[in-house]
Amino acid sequence: MVVVAQLVEPRIVIPVVAGSSPVVHPIFLIGIGNDPDEGEGTPAPAPMQPLENRIHYKFRNSLLLAEALTHPSLAYESASPHFDNQRLEFLGDAVLQLIVTEELFRRFPDFTEGRLTKLRARVVSRRALARFASAIHLGTYVLLGKGEEASGGRRRASTLADAFEALIGAVYLDAGPVPARELVLRLFEAELGGMAASPEERNPKGELQECLQALHPQAPAYMIRSESGPDHRRVFLAEVSWRKQVLATGKGRSKKDAEVRAAAEALRAKVWEQPPDAGTCHLPAAD
Repeated sequence: MVVVAQLVEPRIVIPVVAGSSPVVHPIFLIGIGNDPDEGEGTPAPAPMQPLENRIHYKFRNSLLLAEALTHPSLAYESASPHFDNQRLEFLGDAVLQLIVTEELFRRFPDFTEGRLTKLRARVVSRRALARFASAIHLGTYVLLGKGEEASGGRRRASTLADAFEALIGAVYLDAGPVPARELVLRLFEAELGGMAASPEERNPKGELQECLQALHPQAPAYMIRSESGPDHRRVFLAEVSWRKQVLATGKGRSKKDAEVRAAAEALRAKVWEQPPDAGTCHLPAAD
């Protein structure tokens, strides 16, 4: 028998199994979504559908998703210390390490252990994971205690990184290693692609995304505008835009190389810092 009990806010409810303690997993019963792209208070077709749509993964067991998004501060305030995302964070960290290590090992067959270790650190650092979490608006869905919420915990890098690792751990338990790997590689595509084109310490695409998403959650978008030259010496022209504003263009011998050059030029020009009447946003292609 399941009894639905009210908790703190009218829109959050907790299922209570008769004869047991309340289980703090209100997410999957929330009836109103706050998807930033749809406006605050927009009714969601399904409680966590906006997030699941963003990651292109539908959970079979919604309790795993709820656990992944429950910050320890809420568990503490709800007197349920054993229900938070710390265990899933532990698992997700190991899953991420393995997936990224295997992918880098495959992509860079000539790299030494030291270089591969540096590349992996770039991808799975707390700062990078917080950036990936911001890209899917994960902070919108994390359940926090009142104190953590009031202190800005929803935007805190550690909170976002932990929730991201817990999310990957939840997918791993929900469906196994293959869907988890597919999800990670899909979310990390831009970062890993930038490494392939520019495997040294600097990653213009990652740097640009991090810079822009500190201002707005929307990620920069890349488009190949043209290609020219013979088949053996093809030249691609890539354009990077953000919030309907063209930031820069770049040329390269491959599509990924052109995108990296466009990102590097965008970082140099910093069009987003210019006033609206500073002139056209269409910049000449980077050499």
